[in-house]
Amino acid sequence: MANTIIEKSPLFELRASKRISASPDEIYAVVSDLPRSAEWSPECKGGEWVEGEPSAVGSIFRGENLRGEDVVGWAPLIRGTWYTEARIVAAEPGRTFRWMMLTHAREDQESIWGFDIEPDGDGSILTHHFRMGKATAGIRKIVKDLSEPEREKFITEWTEKLERDLDETLDRIKDVIEKQ
Repeated sequence: MANTIIEKSPLFELRASKRISASPDEIYAVVSDLPRSAEWSPECKGGEWVEGEPSAVGSIFRGENLRGEDVVGWAPLIRGTWYTEARIVAAEPGRTFRWMMLTHAREDQESIWGFDIEPDGDGSILTHHFRMGKATAGIRKIVKDLSEPEREKFITEWTEKLERDLDETLDRIKDVIEKQ
């Protein structure tokens, strides 16, 4: 796939922020509890810790995900339920929580999701971010048989989807936390 958009690095680098009326520690307690992610994630429907202490650096979380037919409907994406594993790479209570997506062989991928929290008066600013350096095996499989214009269209539409997902996740987290 030389000379293709898929070789761009980073392939994705997105972030969104929202003010939440809660302390950094209260927010961290929620966002670091990945089994609860079904409460706020557009795709992750929860999951379980399969290795290590919950929410600790080095621990592995197995997530259950669900994607509908309408998400970038023309592209050859996994539809329905599928599973992923991620290793926690940063866990600083009240400050940051990040996880790196793993291959099926549990090798690290340049695909990191996370939350950063900053105090803001009587509340906090929660930033949700995603960075994919090199394309993952999953992205490469999706675009393998696409023409270069189709690959570019896919990256554009997937970026738009990710932007919506980050915003929706923050809106849902705000609702979860502020209605506690």
